[in-house]
Amino acid sequence: MIARLTTTLILLAITSSAVHARVAQPRRTGTPPNILFVIMDDVGIDQMAAFGYGGVTPPSTPSIDRIARAGVRFHNAWAMPACTPSRAVMFDGRYPLRTNVYGALGPNDLANSMVSPFEMTVPKVLDERGYQSAIFGKFHLALQGHNPAGLAMPHDLGWDYFAGWLDDTGDPSSIDTTAGGVAESGTWSCGFVGGAAAGGADTGACYLASGSCAALTGEGTVPPGRICRDRGGIFDPGVTCQSPPPDKIDFETLSGHWVSPYVINHEDGRAEEVPPTDPRARRFRARQAVDDAIEWIRNRPANRPWMATVSFATAHTPVMQPPVDETRLEHDVASGLDCGNVVDQRVLTNLMIESLDTELSRLLVEIGLARRTRAGRLVYRPKDTDTMIVIVGDNGSLGNAVKLPFDPTRAKGTAYQTGVWVPMLTAGPLVRRPDRVVSSMVNIADLFQLFGEIAGLDVHAIVPRPIDSQSMLPYLVNPRQRSIRRTNFTQVGQNIQANGGVNGPCLISTTCTQIPVSKTVCEDNNGVWWGVGAEDPSTAGPAGVESCCNVNAYRAAEGETLYDIAPEISLAIRDEVYKLVQNTTKLYESQEQPCVETVQTEFYEIDEAVPLPRLDEEGTQLPLDALTPVQQASYDALSAELATLLQSAPECTGDGNIDGVVDAKDLGNWAYFAESYGLSSVYDIDHDGLTDAADRTLVVENIGICP
Repeated sequence: MIARLTTTLILLAITSSAVHARVAQPRRTGTPPNILFVIMDDVGIDQMAAFGYGGVTPPSTPSIDRIARAGVRFHNAWAMPACTPSRAVMFDGRYPLRTNVYGALGPNDLANSMVSPFEMTVPKVLDERGYQSAIFGKFHLALQGHNPAGLAMPHDLGWDYFAGWLDDTGDPSSIDTTAGGVAESGTWSCGFVGGAAAGGADTGACYLASGSCAALTGEGTVPPGRICRDRGGIFDPGVTCQSPPPDKIDFETLSGHWVSPYVINHEDGRAEEVPPTDPRARRFRARQAVDDAIEWIRNRPANRPWMATVSFATAHTPVMQPPVDETRLEHDVASGLDCGNVVDQRVLTNLMIESLDTELSRLLVEIGLARRTRAGRLVYRPKDTDTMIVIVGDNGSLGNAVKLPFDPTRAKGTAYQTGVWVPMLTAGPLVRRPDRVVSSMVNIADLFQLFGEIAGLDVHAIVPRPIDSQSMLPYLVNPRQRSIRRTNFTQVGQNIQANGGVNGPCLISTTCTQIPVSKTVCEDNNGVWWGVGAEDPSTAGPAGVESCCNVNAYRAAEGETLYDIAPEISLAIRDEVYKLVQNTTKLYESQEQPCVETVQTEFYEIDEAVPLPRLDEEGTQLPLDALTPVQQASYDALSAELATLLQSAPECTGDGNIDGVVDAKDLGNWAYFAESYGLSSVYDIDHDGLTDAADRTLVVENIGICP
C-alpha cells in the first residue's frame, strides 16, 4: 500500500585496512561518488576547534580536524534547535512548518509529527541513481509507539538497511545505577561498579550474557567494574564466580550508551529486535554503529554507489565514560567521574566527543578511505577516494556543556545562535581547493539538495511537493562562489499529541521547559519533573501539573518566586547581519488567568567572528522603537519574509499522503491504516490517536477543498 521506492544500490567493495592499507581508488566509469554522512548529536559549533572555537578546554578531535583541512568548512550553518526536526529536515528537505515535525519526538507524540512514509526521503531520491542506502545508530525520525510501521520504520522511510537503536524516547535510556542489579538504585551514577576507593571493589566476578564468568582485577586507574562493563558484562564486586550466576545479576535493564534496544531492518524488510542479552546490544553505541557501518560498506559490490549514514548518539545525555582508551591517560582516569555531577558532565562530554573522533578515524581506515602512519597519524587524501564525506551537528550543545563565549542559557532547544549554529564540513573528490572556509549561510535543509547534487540529481524536479533546500555543490567546486542563500530559517515547537496533549513541565536550574519528552529525559538532563509522577518535594505532587505556566500558578499560590519559562515555540530568520527571533510562550498572569499566550519578537545584530562572535545574548536586543534606517529596512524585510514563509504551508485537512489534493487515494489510504492498524497514523486526521470512521468523515468532507 505504502510502496516505498525500492533502493537497488550497490557499493564499492573495500578491503580491510591495516596501518598501510591501500586507499580505495576513485571509479572511472561515470558512477557517482559514494556518500558517507556522519551526524553528531548535541555537538554545536562551540565545541569545535576546527572552526576556531572550543573554549578553554576544547575536545581533542584530530580526525575531524584532518578531514576539515582536506575539505570545506561551512562556518555559517544553521540546524533546527532540536534533534528530530533537524534530522527530518536533512532527510526530507522540508522545514517543520510543512511536516509538523516540530520538536524532539517523545513517546506521546503521534505519527502526524513523525517523518511521513509518503515523504521523498534522501534514500528514496538517491534510488533514482541506483544508490543503496543504510543508516547506523540513532534514528529518531519516528517512534514505534505510535507508528504503524513499528520497528520497521527505517525501511518504511526508504533505507535498505538499518542497524541501531529504536529507543522508546528516541534517545539513550537512563543509566542503570544498580550496575546490572548488583547494588541499590542510585549507587553507581555511571552504570558500573567503581574501585575500592569509591566504595566498590578492586577484584570480583565479571559475568557475561553468554553465561561465562571471569575473575577480574583492576588495571591501574581503571577499576574492574568498568573493564567488565566495556566487555558487555556485569561485575559482582569482591566475590568469585558462581554457576549459575546470582539471581540479582540483571542483563535486561537498559543503561544509557552501553545497553541499548538494538534493532536491525534487513534488506528484505524484516525487522529484527535484538535482546539486551545479545553482545551487540551491550556495546558502546558509537563503537557498535561504526562496526556495523564497516561491515555493511565492506560487503557492497563494486561499481555501484552507496550512501551510509553513521548517526552517532554522542554526546547526547546521559553522558557516560566511553570505552577505555589505553593511549589517552585522561580517558583512563575518567573512571572516578560522577555522571550525575554537572561539572563532571562537562568533562564527560569532551571524552565522548573525543571517542566519536576516534571511532570516525577507525571507520575511515577500515573502509579504505584513509590510512594511518606508524606514528598513528591519520592520512586522508580525498582525491584518491571515490567517496564524499559530510559531517554535521544536529543542533547546538546542551546548556551545561556549552563552551564560552557561547551562551549556555540560550543553547539547544532555542532558536538563538548557540542553539542552532552547528559545525558542518564536507570533503571528497568533488572538492576543489580544499582547506577552505565558506562563510555564506547554509541550512541543514540544504544537505538534502547536496546529496542529490552529488548523485547528479535535481531534487526540486524529483520531489512532488515544496522543499526548502538550496544548492550547496557550487561551494565545493567553485572557491569563488558567492552566497546563494539570502536568508536563513530555523524552528522548534511542540509536536502533535492525542487530543491536544503536551509534554509535561521540567525545571532545569531556574527555567521551566516542556522540551524534555518524559520524566526520565527531564531527570537525565539534571531537571526536576513537575508532570504526572512528580516525586521531588518542591513540586505539586505525583498528580503533576500540565504546563510551565501551571507550575508558576502553583508557585504563586504558595507565595514562592516564579520561574522563567522557556518558549513553547521558537523560530528565527536572519540575513547576513541581522536576526529576528520570535518566541511564543504561555505565561502566568494571575490565578484568574494562569496561562496567557504571549508572542515576543526580538531583533539582533550578529556575526561569526573568531574567537569572539557577536551573539544574540540577553540584553543585546536592538530597540524596535529606535532602529536605524538600515536596521529598520532589515527588520521589515525579515518580518515580511517570515510571514510569507509561515503562510506557504496552508493546512490541507485530509491530505494524508501529502500530494496536495484530497481525493479517492486518501480514502484508500485511510482504509489501509484503519483496517490494518487502527491507531495513530498520518490518516489520524482529528489527532485523537485513532485512525477510525471519524477520520474518514473528515477526508470525505474535504475532498477537493485543498487551498
